[in-house]
Amino acid sequence: MPQVTMTVNGEAQSGEVEGRTLLVEFLRDELRLTGTHVGCDTSQCGACVVHVNGQDVKACSIFAMEADGAEVTTIEGMANADGSLSTIQQAFQDHHGLQCGFCTPGMVMSAAKLLEHNPKPSEKEIREYLKGNICRCTGYHNIVKAIMAASGQDVGAIAAE
Repeated sequence: MPQVTMTVNGEAQSGEVEGRTLLVEFLRDELRLTGTHVGCDTSQCGACVVHVNGQDVKACSIFAMEADGAEVTTIEGMANADGSLSTIQQAFQDHHGLQCGFCTPGMVMSAAKLLEHNPKPSEKEIREYLKGNICRCTGYHNIVKAIMAASGQDVGAIAAE
């Protein structure tokens, strides 16, 4: 079997994979980084979003071999160096941006990338950016609040749906 090597959450990782092994499978099954969830296997839900070479990617949509040599960040790599929650993670907790929590890792990863590109997104921009992430529990209102709070914006202005 071919060998794949990548840097995951700042650490060099390698393993043998079949050519058909998806990145999400490699992360979860080989590296035991189970925070990246598999929700649909069809690239629709966004529960498996990770960052690959600085881009948000649905890990069920690429093969592990495609990430050979890449820098990969998973939800486990989002915490601060001291182990405390990152700003976006804390905002999700503070503003109840999760319910069952299944979609949360993908939402956090997508939100982090949005804020990297657009530090002060509007409510509309947040909702547009999250179109590739499905939450079946929250109705998105508190997720939007959490992202706006993480960006330092007033969350009182968000209208209830």
